[in-house]
Amino acid sequence: MTDEDIRRLLTETRTIAVVGWSPKPERPSHRVAAFLKAKGFRVIPVNPGQAGEVALGEVVRASLAEIGGGVDMVDIFRRSEEAGAVVDEALAVLPGLKAVWMQLGVVDEAAAERAEARGVAVVMDRCPAIEMPRLGM
Repeated sequence: MTDEDIRRLLTETRTIAVVGWSPKPERPSHRVAAFLKAKGFRVIPVNPGQAGEVALGEVVRASLAEIGGGVDMVDIFRRSEEAGAVVDEALAVLPGLKAVWMQLGVVDEAAAERAEARGVAVVMDRCPAIEMPRLGM
């Protein structure tokens, strides 16, 4: 994915589900979600252990299925071997999904192919909190 593709994706994105969000401020998923919220995105935390709590002005969801729609991008903070299941759930339960973003160190080529075959953009092994400043956003 080119810099221009990433810039366009982040410009067109309004709502991001962060799978693997942590309530612990020292965790990357917490910091990145807070960064995205501060940049004006609606951020929906997804963490079954925190479901029902409120974070970032949203109710924490146990799964993507609980959100049911209105999500432009899913940001995945899970190990590579778990990313495929998250991608498959996102494709199944989030109509209108535009992108799947796998965080630093997270790569699943097969899941990326499944998403791209459905017209969903895929970014792997990158972080929006790094890419946005790098791209001057």
